[in-house]
Amino acid sequence: MTKVAIWCRHETDNLIGIGTDIPWHIPSDSKFFADVINGQDVVFGRKTYESVSPKVLENCAVWVLTGDKDYETRCPKADKVVTDIRAFKEFEGDLYIGGGAQVYQAFMDGAPKLMPDIVVDCVYGGAVNAALSGERIDITPCVDIMKKKYFKLTDDFDRDGVKAALWVKKGDFVEQSVLKRLRLLLESR
Repeated sequence: MTKVAIWCRHETDNLIGIGTDIPWHIPSDSKFFADVINGQDVVFGRKTYESVSPKVLENCAVWVLTGDKDYETRCPKADKVVTDIRAFKEFEGDLYIGGGAQVYQAFMDGAPKLMPDIVVDCVYGGAVNAALSGERIDITPCVDIMKKKYFKLTDDFDRDGVKAALWVKKGDFVEQSVLKRLRLLLESR
């Protein structure tokens, strides 16, 4: 079992969203995200789940982490609702953590069995869409944890202004097949 967090944050302020929008549009980065989670078990918070295209999720086993036990997913027969993050402590397979900020924080700052083994850290260096309104959402606490408790395993792979690298939790064994898959995706993006 391997837990993998994947995010794209703004270089200067760790911003990942404004309101319900990503404040930049980089098609190659969106495709990379879709490729990483394709065919995988993936967990999202409710707002992030609602913002991800159903087409991106069609080959995924989706888990929606929400405090609303009565929440209905877009695909009730396939997508599952989880109200307690501790359900993922003994998760049997690989689990990809797709956001949002509260979900990243809960896993990164959680018990050792909840912390991701690998972080796919994508960093956008360009301008953000200043026309967007809403709450500015950043993941600075998660980035701080990553820099203290993880080591950077790969160089940055740069494409279209987004640098991506793999970070691995210090002192843990990481499933090599997962690392190999992620590295191949990074190299081919």
